[in-house]
Amino acid sequence: MKSSKIGELIKERNLVIPMYIYKLRNKFNVDTESFIFLMYLYNIGKRIPFNINNIAEEFGCDTAEIMNYIAVLEKLHLLSIDVVKNEKKSIEEYISMELFHDKLSMFLIEEINKIEGDNEDSIYDLIEKSFGRSLSPIEYEIIKAWIDSKHSEEIIKEAVKEATFNGVSNLRYIDKILYEWGKKGFKTKEDIERNRKAFKEEKSKPEVFDYDWMDDES
Repeated sequence: MKSSKIGELIKERNLVIPMYIYKLRNKFNVDTESFIFLMYLYNIGKRIPFNINNIAEEFGCDTAEIMNYIAVLEKLHLLSIDVVKNEKKSIEEYISMELFHDKLSMFLIEEINKIEGDNEDSIYDLIEKSFGRSLSPIEYEIIKAWIDSKHSEEIIKEAVKEATFNGVSNLRYIDKILYEWGKKGFKTKEDIERNRKAFKEEKSKPEVFDYDWMDDES
C-alpha cells in the first residue's frame, strides 16, 4: 500500500520555475504563495479549464485558497477568467495566462535593453521618463515595431524629444512625427537639426509688405 502511494507521488507533475522568471519575481508584486500558484498555472499552459476542484486537488489545498489565489492574481492583472461557448454551445470557463505572458515579455524586454544598452537611456526608458509612467505591453510592441522598421534609434529618440517639447505624451503623436520625417527623407539627427535651423531662420525673416505708396490716397 505504501509503495503504491509513493509511486503516485513520484508520477505527479513537477513544478518548474525558470530562473529568468524567478529573478523577475519582485516585478510582479505578488506574495510568495500566490507566485508559486502562478507558476503552477504557468506549467500547465496558457489556457486552463477552470475546474476548481481538480485544481485544488492537484495543487494540494482547499477550493477557498484556490479562489483567493485567483482573486489576487486577477487583481494584479496576471490572469483572467475567459467564458467561451464550446461546439455544443454550452458555456465553459478557462483561466487565461495571456496577461502574465504579456507582462513577462515586457519585463524581459526591459532586462535585455539594460544588458544591451550603453550608458544612455534606452528608447523604452526615455519614453517612460517622458510620459512619467510605465509603458503597457501594447506600447512596448509598437516601439519594438519602430525599432524593427526603417527608423533608427537616433531618429526615434529625436521624435520622442520633439513630442515632449510640444507637451504631447502619446505614441500616436510620435508615430506621426516619424511618418512625416520619413516622407522628408530624414535619416539622422543632423538632418532634423538642419531642418529645425532652416525653419527658425525662415521664421525670423522680417515680413516685407508689397505696398504701393504712390497709390495711397489717404
